[in-house]
Amino acid sequence: MSQLDDRLIELGIIIPSVAKPVAAYVPAVIVGNLVYTSGQLPSVEGKLAFTGKVGAEVDADTAKDLARTCVLNGLAAAKNVLGSLDRITRVVKVVGFVASDPSFTGQPGVINGASELLGDIFGDAGVHARSAVGVAVLPLDAPVEIEFLFEFA
Repeated sequence: MSQLDDRLIELGIIIPSVAKPVAAYVPAVIVGNLVYTSGQLPSVEGKLAFTGKVGAEVDADTAKDLARTCVLNGLAAAKNVLGSLDRITRVVKVVGFVASDPSFTGQPGVINGASELLGDIFGDAGVHARSAVGVAVLPLDAPVEIEFLFEFA
């Protein structure tokens, strides 16, 4: 087992199978020494865990947990193209989209769910640049969608 595998076990994390695309794209691509993921929805076993707008049908704490699910799906996409998550040397960028009720302004707190988990998993290599954007609607009425940029060796 690798050090990363040990860390995932310690955190009680299981990386799922890569999610099947819902349209005409691939889950991740490699360019140079970077892995770009497509937007990852909070799907569990092929189904969205929740639907709706954050601040209306979905509360901020639930949305923060959903952002963590997006991380697991993003790592699954990266693992699919890299063969092993041990090859990731840095989380470069996280771009989070939050389907928001017009009165909801807590997008950064929601995306913190992803940022905090990446820090827990990768330590200093998990510290990244980030955007947290409120949007009117996301695919399949998902509350959260996140894309990732990973550096690898």
